[in-house]
Amino acid sequence: MTDVLSIDLHTHILPPEWPDMKGRCGYGGWVSLEHVGTGCGRLAIDGTHFRDVCSRCWDPARRLADCDEHGVAMQVLSTVPVMFSYWAQPRDSLDLARHLNDHIAETVRDHPGRFEGLATVPLQDPELAVGELERSMGELGLRGVQIGSHVNDWNLDAPELLPFFEAAERLGAAVFVHPWEMMGRGEMPKFWLPWLVGMPAETARAACSLVFGGVLERLPRLRVALAHGGGSFPFTIGRIEHGHRVRPDLCATVIERPPSAYLDRLYVDSLVHDAKALRYLVDLLGAERVALGSDYPFPLGEHVPGSLVRSMEELSDAEKARILSGTAREFLALDAAAASAGESPSIAGAKESPR
Repeated sequence: MTDVLSIDLHTHILPPEWPDMKGRCGYGGWVSLEHVGTGCGRLAIDGTHFRDVCSRCWDPARRLADCDEHGVAMQVLSTVPVMFSYWAQPRDSLDLARHLNDHIAETVRDHPGRFEGLATVPLQDPELAVGELERSMGELGLRGVQIGSHVNDWNLDAPELLPFFEAAERLGAAVFVHPWEMMGRGEMPKFWLPWLVGMPAETARAACSLVFGGVLERLPRLRVALAHGGGSFPFTIGRIEHGHRVRPDLCATVIERPPSAYLDRLYVDSLVHDAKALRYLVDLLGAERVALGSDYPFPLGEHVPGSLVRSMEELSDAEKARILSGTAREFLALDAAAASAGESPSIAGAKESPR
């Protein structure tokens, strides 16, 4: 296929440092980063090791070198989900979110055309979350927000969260849903099962909540994308649809239309690691709802972003181009932003792919 602009919708970033939240707030549970060698870091929670990371998490130059090597013209930056901190006191979580969002915005400003950003907000307090989303979309110029698959005891259809989703629709903010705090993690500690089994289930939980709970029905202009190919949601839509049909007393208490009627309201990223699975997503949703996503820079991600898409002979060049760039541009409203700024949509926001 001919070279096309490539936009990676799903990448994570951390600042090289952030405040000592435990010392500042007086209680534990916060994530800390210790630099343990050149280009190496260790994330810990109250001194307990959580994950080793490398400088790709915080060094824009190293990220851009990888992008240039792999043919990625633009990365969309979002924080690592463990940083959501929905469990914390809301104003403390807001304090950390502001630091993270300021860092993302600074990275975007320092490298125009190579990065765009998604905010994080303290969703445990929807009023504070709306305020930070407004700041992020306005003052900081970010494109939207990354949120978790649930907020403590609230699923995403919780009435408490509706004002936040209303604000996202009003502001034109793209909403990227990433699984976190996976269900059943305490009962399946071995074999990385929370990441392999829990994450896909969490994303299905989020999608079903948005559909069955009427959030998508009430907010027709809300743009939502689901990480990791939508998790298990697209692959169990038949079961979900059947449940809605045979147990309307349980499943159709808010919406009347079948769940499949909302498939064209959801975007997913391409991170499924399997050609047959990606082909199914394109058949189910259309290439216009699938965007390149790699989960850079983590091991469960696609190490050469877009390599699966580019390798699939059964996808047309038009479908590949749409997945590699067009869907992300639509989801992030990049062309609309370019038009309002008087720029050409074909070049605004990113450069030609070096591949």
